[in-house]
Amino acid sequence: MFAGKIEEELTRAVEMLRKGKVILYPTDTIWGIGCDATQAKAVQKVFKIKGRPAEKSAIILLDSVERVSDYVKEVPSATQDFYEQAPGPLTIVFEQGKSLPKSVLAKDGTIAIRVVRNEFVKEMIRRLGKPVISTSANLSGEPAPIMYSEISNDIKEKVDYIVDYDRYKIHSTAPSTIIKLELNNAFTVLRE
Repeated sequence: MFAGKIEEELTRAVEMLRKGKVILYPTDTIWGIGCDATQAKAVQKVFKIKGRPAEKSAIILLDSVERVSDYVKEVPSATQDFYEQAPGPLTIVFEQGKSLPKSVLAKDGTIAIRVVRNEFVKEMIRRLGKPVISTSANLSGEPAPIMYSEISNDIKEKVDYIVDYDRYKIHSTAPSTIIKLELNNAFTVLRE
C-alpha cells in the first residue's frame, strides 16, 4: 500500500509512538501533536508542550468505527451511521470512556473520538494498534496552523519526532465538527 519514503515515515512514527514519544504529524484536519493515547506520561508531555490545562480533555483518533467499543463503555447504535454519513471530519463525544488514562477523559468521564479518513494516519494507528491523541500543533490559545511552516519553532523543538509527510500541503482551516451522542442516539452539536 505504502512504499519508499512514506513507508519509512510510517515505520518510524509507529516506533516513536510505541516508545511513548510525542510526534508532530499531519491529520485529516490540521497538523497535530500526538502520542499513544494509552500512555499517561506521553499524554502529559503533549499537554505540557502545548501549555494546555490538564483539566482540558483531548481528542483521540481511531482507524475504524469498529474500534470505538474498545474505548467506550456503551456505544450508541447510530455511531457507525454518524461517522459514515458525516460530510467531513467528525468527532463524537461519548459517555463513559474506558481503557484510557484519566487525563484523556473529560472530568465527567466522556471521551471525544474521531475516526480518521487520512490514509497515512489511519495506517499509523492501525499498525500501532492503539488510539493516538490529537491536539492542534499550536500553543494553547494561539491559532491552529494550516501549514507545517506555520508551526512555531517552540513546538517543533519540544516534540520527539516530526513526520516528514504532507509538509507542503495546506490542510483544512476548519477543525472537525463535534457532536455529543447519547445512548438513545439523541445528539447535540457542540462545534460546527
